[in-house]
Order: sequence, then C-alpha cells, then structure tokens
Amino acid sequence: MRYDLVIFDNDGVLVDSEPISNRILAECLTEAGYPTTTEESVRDFMGAAMHRVHDVVWERAGERLPAGFDADYHGRVFAAFERELVAVEGAATVVEKLAADGVPYCLASSAGHERIRVALRKTGLYRLFGEERIFSAQDVGRGKPAPDLFLHAARTMGVPPERCAVVEDSALGVAAARAAGMDVYGYTGMTPPAKLADATELFGQMAELPALLLG
Repeated sequence: MRYDLVIFDNDGVLVDSEPISNRILAECLTEAGYPTTTEESVRDFMGAAMHRVHDVVWERAGERLPAGFDADYHGRVFAAFERELVAVEGAATVVEKLAADGVPYCLASSAGHERIRVALRKTGLYRLFGEERIFSAQDVGRGKPAPDLFLHAARTMGVPPERCAVVEDSALGVAAARAAGMDVYGYTGMTPPAKLADATELFGQMAELPALLLG
C-alpha cells in the first residue's frame, strides 16, 4: 500500500536519543527521591510525554515531583544532546527517499517543541522537516498512547487517518497509532519485538523501511 502521509516519531526513530534521555530521567528521579534505573525508565516512560512521568510518580508514591523538575531534566538533556546526540543510522536516507518519491511526511513526538528542534538541529535533520512538518504533544495536551497527536498531525496535513502510516519504536506509540486507525511500523532497533507486537509490521534496520512504505 502506498500511503498519503508517513508520520515519524522522533526519539529513537529519527534521533538516537532514548539511551541519553532515559539515563538522565532515571538520574533526576533518583535524586528527587524516587529511585529509578535507566532500564526502568525505558520500560515505564519510553515514548511518553512528561505529564506521564508526573502521573506515574503520583500513582505510585502519592507525592508530586518537586517544582523545577522538568526544567532541570530538560536542561540536562539538552546539554547531553549537544555532546552526544546523533541521528539514527539510515533515518535521513529514508526521509530523503520519501521526499524524492513525492510522499508527504511529518514528525509527531510526545516531546516538547524545544526538545524536538534541539535534537533535529544537532543531528542535521531539521533541514528535512522545517516548521510545517513538526507536531508535538504540546499541541494537543495529551501524549501517547492517546491518539490525539497523530490525529492532529493527519488533520493538519489534510490526510485521512486510514491513509497514514506511523513509524514508531515504543509500545505507547504503537498503541496511539492503532487507536488513531493508522497502520504502524515498529522499529526494533532498541525495543524488543514482543513489545511492538501490535504493529502492522516490524523492521530492524532503517534500510528495510522504504520497501514497507512504498511497496
């Protein structure tokens, strides 16, 4: 099936940010009094917006994270991105292939707008998107697994949900795409395939993706 719109997640799909951001989130949570390992952060928060972090801490501990938690976390993440962040291998080639073939595409991320742009600029991918192709959970108020973000992106781009394909690497993202009525391709570069079992199809290398999207 040739799609009328391809919607990319950002963290873990376009930019190799998940190991960095989850390491720092675990450190920040531990320092705030909620001991968390990087593996636990990946398990609980990969693909999630920050409000989910606050919600989970409240549900489990009955306490709120301290004022300034988000600002401290994002400041550390942005600094680490400047030192360490790289694009996912082959991601730019996939996007360039879609552009060359005239297939519309965009980005829809649970992260905030500032974080998205910091990551794209550091990895050189911003040139492939620009402002008109970037969507954040900030735009809709609810992050994944709610379908709101993907539906907002499709509506803004003028494409019915059933004509969209989503590229995701998290279980929350796969659930959001399914809830939106979209096909979803699960990237297993960092995520165990079993966690993405609800995806339309799985792939382990970005080089495999164009054949799935353009077949």
